[in-house]
Amino acid sequence: MPNSLFVKYGWLKPLAPRNPHEPHRAATSLELLFDLIFVVAIATAGQQLHHSIIENHLSHGLTLYFMVFFALWWAWMNFSWFASAYDNDDVFYRIMTFVQIIGSLVIAAGIPSAFQQQDFDVIIIGYVIMRLGLVTQWFRVAKNDPERKQTALRYAAGIIIVQIGWLLFHFTPINFTIYLFLLLVIAELSVPIFAEANNMTPWHPHHISERYALLTIIVLGESIIGSFAAISDALNNQLLSQELIFLTIGGLLIMFTMWWAYFDHDVAERLNSRKRAFSWGYGHFFIFVSIAALGAGLAAAVDVVTHKAEISAGIVSYFVAISLIVYTASLWLLQEIHHLSGIKKWFYPITAAIVLCIPMIFTQVGYAVFAMAIVYALRLIFSKCYLAR
Repeated sequence: MPNSLFVKYGWLKPLAPRNPHEPHRAATSLELLFDLIFVVAIATAGQQLHHSIIENHLSHGLTLYFMVFFALWWAWMNFSWFASAYDNDDVFYRIMTFVQIIGSLVIAAGIPSAFQQQDFDVIIIGYVIMRLGLVTQWFRVAKNDPERKQTALRYAAGIIIVQIGWLLFHFTPINFTIYLFLLLVIAELSVPIFAEANNMTPWHPHHISERYALLTIIVLGESIIGSFAAISDALNNQLLSQELIFLTIGGLLIMFTMWWAYFDHDVAERLNSRKRAFSWGYGHFFIFVSIAALGAGLAAAVDVVTHKAEISAGIVSYFVAISLIVYTASLWLLQEIHHLSGIKKWFYPITAAIVLCIPMIFTQVGYAVFAMAIVYALRLIFSKCYLAR
């Protein structure tokens, strides 16, 4: 009786597969809310990485940053692809999305402890909350989509097993090492490959490409906010200098050209096979992590220019350069290389090599960042005028 009432008032609808060719499919307001709340955790991770850089704890900070960012990105990615295939916007779906939002905020709350005390308890609890929230949705799919029942049950079983692994390895006397972390990462990445081996879920290519594009914009925006908060602090303390002006212009130009380069091609039509979808979806980890890392690097560069950092200008310059190169290489492999041939195909790697050489030429980080921005902008102009022919 209660269940029939839920159905009667539209609170509980069959979680049936969406049409992957549905016209005008767009991100929902709930998905946008999820992204905006989710970016709180990304911003917190970026802030902690910024502090690690200026305190000259780069290798330690980067290791923790990659671990935390994987948890955030993987939970977001699984939610987004599931929503693309099965979002029915009933009350239970919204509640389970809210549960995952709670999990992302729990992760955000635990990030400072992970960086400062290497305490991952809160992060793992938040991560497991997010993942188990999605498991309930896969059980609903198993009930309402007979054609993909096996796929849904594989997802549910795989996620549960891996979450037991996270809890077992962390909350038992077993020593939680980076090697165990990598083992569990491989297990997480293997679940969708195993689940969709026989029957793919009906995700919508244009919807998926839009979801990734929206998160790219949000992460870019958060990186700009983080770096310009440091600039604002320098201006409030009357620490304005010529180098800081060049750093400000260069940092903003880099972010602008990164946005331009990403949105220069429509990739939805290429997401027409399981192999391409997995490589494109998984490969975006490096795009997102490099954008967020670049924002932390630019904020650290401001501290170097204003003499508030313990790390050298050269190391920060290389950090910014490598972050930009990772972004460029990822974009080249995922979205650009398929449109180019001959010598045009190798223009991106040449640009990356030039960017990597800039810190050798400019010893002051502000001027180095400005030079990187000019090189990257010229590459974009050249690609529009020549490579597009």
